[in-house]
Formats: sequence, structure tokens, C-alpha cells
Amino acid sequence: MGKGRKAKIKKAKKNRREARRVCPHIIARLNTQIHSSSQANLPRFQYSNSEITKRRDPVGINDVRDLVLHVIADSPPPSWIRVQNPHSIQKLVVLLVPGITSTVLSLPPLPTSAIENRNVPIAIPLPPDPPPPTPSSPPDLPSSVDPHSEEAAALYGGIPFITRTFSHACPTRAPGDANRLHSVLNTFFQTPVSGEEKRRRLRERVAVERSAKKDPTQYLLTVEQMVENDYPVPSYLSDVFSKPDGWIETPEADPDSKPGYQSVYAIDCEMCITADGKALTRVCVIDYATNKVAYDQFVKPPSPITDYLTRFSGITAQALESVTTTLADVQAHLSTLITPSTILIGHSLESDLRALQLSHPRCIDTALIFHHPRGRPLKPGLAWLTRKWLGRTIQDRGPGGHDPEEDARACVDLLKAKIKNGPGYGEFKTDYEPILARIARSQSHTPSRGAGTGARTAIVDHGNPGAWHGTSADAPATTVPCTNDAEILEGVLGALDSHEFVFARLMGLADALGWVTPKAPADSGTNPENAETSRDNAVPTENAENDANHDAAAADTPPVPPAAAASPDQNQTNNTLFSAVSNLDAQLTALHAALPPRTAFLLFSGHSDPRSMSVLAARRAQYQASQNQKRGAATGTGTGTGNAGTDDGEPVRWSTADDRALEEAVARARMGLLFVGVKSS
Repeated sequence: MGKGRKAKIKKAKKNRREARRVCPHIIARLNTQIHSSSQANLPRFQYSNSEITKRRDPVGINDVRDLVLHVIADSPPPSWIRVQNPHSIQKLVVLLVPGITSTVLSLPPLPTSAIENRNVPIAIPLPPDPPPPTPSSPPDLPSSVDPHSEEAAALYGGIPFITRTFSHACPTRAPGDANRLHSVLNTFFQTPVSGEEKRRRLRERVAVERSAKKDPTQYLLTVEQMVENDYPVPSYLSDVFSKPDGWIETPEADPDSKPGYQSVYAIDCEMCITADGKALTRVCVIDYATNKVAYDQFVKPPSPITDYLTRFSGITAQALESVTTTLADVQAHLSTLITPSTILIGHSLESDLRALQLSHPRCIDTALIFHHPRGRPLKPGLAWLTRKWLGRTIQDRGPGGHDPEEDARACVDLLKAKIKNGPGYGEFKTDYEPILARIARSQSHTPSRGAGTGARTAIVDHGNPGAWHGTSADAPATTVPCTNDAEILEGVLGALDSHEFVFARLMGLADALGWVTPKAPADSGTNPENAETSRDNAVPTENAENDANHDAAAADTPPVPPAAAASPDQNQTNNTLFSAVSNLDAQLTALHAALPPRTAFLLFSGHSDPRSMSVLAARRAQYQASQNQKRGAATGTGTGTGNAGTDDGEPVRWSTADDRALEEAVARARMGLLFVGVKSS
């Protein structure tokens, strides 16, 4: 063995010994800074130095999730960190704050040497005494510093709250693979089911399959499912939906009639954009029993059409040129087909019912009876389901758009396959569930509530957190939808008194840094009928294969208001980032001051800057699409449509060097930080 090799081994052993020696010191300072160590019964977090130094990878988002479940849901303790006296923790507050990086905090970078351990928590220097005054306006930046970069955020003062409150930052890694960054939120909110829950599910499935009827009625949505998925529920089932003018409602069934069905129809609608918003422009109805078209009609919207959305809807100006049928005419005809016992099938059927302005009590949704490969609350796309479970391709007409007859037939065939093969058909045996369900089943030791009751959960987030994070009757939570960080802070403060577990997400810093993806426009390649739901709920439904590995920048960022998405001048950018840094520090300070004693406080960033990764991934996807088009044209199987080059007409190129660049960008984007502590008083 050469001298150089021996020297490297000797240095590696020395580093491991040093890590084991230093780590307990790190942990002690962390805990004494958070609370008084003289009170032995207080809860405290303590990193496990032996586990951290031997880990190959940094702490993952799944590890953060398991720590949360250990604290609040009596799950087994994680190996990488110890929680002393966890039952004396009164509450747990978890904040996801993208944009907090080592650069913003002016921390030393992670080790780059292969023989140095990158997983040991990073020491945060003690704040100066006295602390420097907070600037009232953004200071001048050197000409070499990008005014909306992490370096600029650090020069604007960083986040002093973190320096005052925590002594160490634990490196984390977001979920993903070599070429993709997966959703931080989905990983955090989904957890493997316990062995006991697996056995319960198995018993339940066996019982259902033994007693299952071979007809569609076994897959009817319950009222709870309809409410959870934003269906226009008939007034005689629930009072959660008030019909506006122009809506119709299927009459209530005779209570003396036998349950069953007289007819089953699959419905699919297409929409266009009008001066007054989205409007119905075509509806197709397929008879489940005969597989024949029962009704297919173009519809004239009440307002002028501003965008036909042909690439999605298949609707053209020529197709609607002589159409006189109105929505009221369609509703009148459907009233002759649909009775109280009729069953309606569709994919995300609530969208079609809203387009038809129709409330109906008996519905089957193929987006719910079939599973997304990554579990709830994500919904699978119809094209993907048809390819996966029926072995055929739909929605491949390119610029010609979707065919509602084709989509409705796909729903019919999917339901028939489900009935033929049993309730377990189309379900992925991932054995994952929302953490909210685990928390609801837990035997809480919270003194304020008594043993045997799960912690009360509140989720304060942008968009529609109720649909986003998998809340349901089995996974209850108070959800507070917000549009900005000021509302987030207000929602968290309002939930502290009545909830034991509060999750919230602050996006102001990531937005000011330019990380937040603007809301997708109609021509961005997302189905416009689902675009708003997909962005707000992070559950894209039109392409489950892509969504199974979707970019966290697209999945985990809420819509950007138009003003924020605009391109400001440099002075405005400076003020925006300076304000974001100052506001975040003030919000964290105010929140921490309001926390009751013995509240565990977890703050994590999730991931780093995803923009470089997103640009490279988009170019790679464009290159792959161009190659597929060439192969299709050569074999006569492709449509020959699509963008095979850049905007200036040059062909898209991709090399092994680009592969390496993408992998490096993904590796950087997956890096994050975690801060943990317990407030003592």
C-alpha cells in the first residue's frame, strides 16, 4: 500500500474520531441554548453522533417526517436523533421555508472532500453582542452580486432569528434520483403504514372482495368522498354546496324504491375560454351497457370565445360556426336521460358536472377508484390509466386535442375492468398513507386531551391545503388556505391554542429569490381544465408518469400572483428581496415568541435553488421529444407534430456533458437544512 493511500486512511480515521468527539459538544450547546438543562424533565433533542457519522446520505425528508411522527404520533424513535422526554412535549410546530440556505445564513459550505463527513450538523456562530442594528433600507450591493441572489440576501442581514435560536443546522436531502427532484411535500405528508394497519387493510380487502357485487354500485362515491373532492353535492344529501342560478339537480330518489341502477352513463366535457371564463363547448355521453354514444353535442357558449384551447379540447372555430345548442338545451336533454337511479362515470367527474352545472347523487370517479403510483392524495391521469390498465393509448392526437368520446369510452372500459378483476385491481401496493391518518389513530399522551386521542392537526398553507395534503374523514385536519406569508403567520398563531400539531409553509423568501414557478398559462402544456387545481393542490392529474417523478419546483410551489410574476426593475428587486428577508425574520421571531412552553419547533428548507435543474430538465425533455418524433416519422407511427427544435429553429442537442451537468444541478437542488429545538418558556 502506497504512502498516499495510508495517509488518506489515517486522515479519514482522524476525522471520524474528531466527529465523535465534537458531536456531543455540538448537541449540548444546541440544547442549553434552547432551554435550561437544569430542568431534567424538559424534552430535548439530541443528535445521535454515532448514527450521523456513519450515514452515507444526509438526513432525508422521510427522516424529518419520522421524527415528527415520533413526537406527535407515538411512532418508533428515529436512529439519527434522540428525543428525551417526548411525552412532555405539549405541541409541535413544523415550518417549511424554502430559500433558507447556508449562503443566506453566511454559514461555511458543506465539505467537498470525499473523506470528510457531510452529514454532521453545521455549527452556527454565536450572534455578536450587542447585535448589529437592523438596516431600515437595503444597503448598496457590490456590482458583482446579483441583487436577487442568496449572496444578496446574506448581505441584507440574513435571518438573525436562526442565529439567535439554533446553534446548528442539520444538512438534509430532498427526495429524488439522479435526474429529478421529487416533491418534498408529498414525501413529508405520506408515510408507510404500520404492520398493524397493513393487517387491518388486508382483512378489510378480503371481506370486501368476498361480499363484492359484480356491478357498478360497489364503486359509488360516498357523500364524504364527494365533499372531499369538491363535487357539487345535491342539496338533499348535504348543504355544503349552494346551487347558483342556472344549475339543475337530479330529483331525490323515492325512499321506497330498491337501491340499484337503471342506467349507467360515462360523461366527458370539453371547455373553451370565453370573455367570462371557462365554458362548456362539447359534451359526450356513452351508454355503459351498449357502449354506444347516447348523446354527443357541440355547445355554443353564452359569451364570445377568446381561446378555443384546440390542442386540448379539439374544438375549433369551424366546429362551432353553425352551433346553436346552449347549455340550457344540454341540461334539458340530459334530464331525459338521467334519473335518480342513474350512475354517472367520469374521470375527475366533478369538473364535468360543474361544466354542465349539474348536481347528481350517484357518481363513480375513475381518478379515485384507481390509484396514482405514488398514492393519495395524487390522482392518476386518464391517459396513463388507460395505457397502464387497458393497454391502449388515448389523447395522442397532438394539436388535434382530446376526443371526449374516446375519453368517455376509456372510463367505461376502466370501470368494466375494475368490476371484472375485483376491488384491488388498479391499486398500487405501496402501503402508504397520509401522516394525518397516522396522527388521528395515535394514542396521544398530550395532558390537555388525555391518553387515547390523536393530536389535533392544523395545516396552514397556500392554495387549497385540504385537497393538497390528503385530509379526509380518516385523516382529519383543520386547513387554513392563504395567499401570502402574512396570512400564514396569522393562521398559525390562530391555530396554536386549539391544536397540538401545526404545519405551515412560508414562501416569501423563495419567491423573492426567483425560485417560485409562475402559475402555468393556458398554453403551457397543462390541461387547462385542471391547470388551476393542479397548481394549487400539487396533484397534476393529466400525466401520472411524469407526475410520478415531477419536479419539486413545479409541485411544491403555489401560484404566483400576477404582480409577483412580473419582471421588476433592479431597485424594485432589491426592495423585494430585502423586504422578504426582513419579513421572514420578523415572522419567525413573532411566531417563536407566541409558542407555548414545551413546544417543539422544527424548521426545514426542503431543497435549494431548483432553477438550473429545471432549465436543464426541460431541455432534456425537449430533446427526448424530438428524438421520439424522428423515430415515429421513420417508422410511420408518430404524429410528426411538436417542437423538435429551439425557438430560433436550431435542433435541440444533448450530450453526456449535459447529463453530468443535470445530475450536478439536481444534487445541488436536493440539498436542504433542518433546525430543531424545544421552547422552554
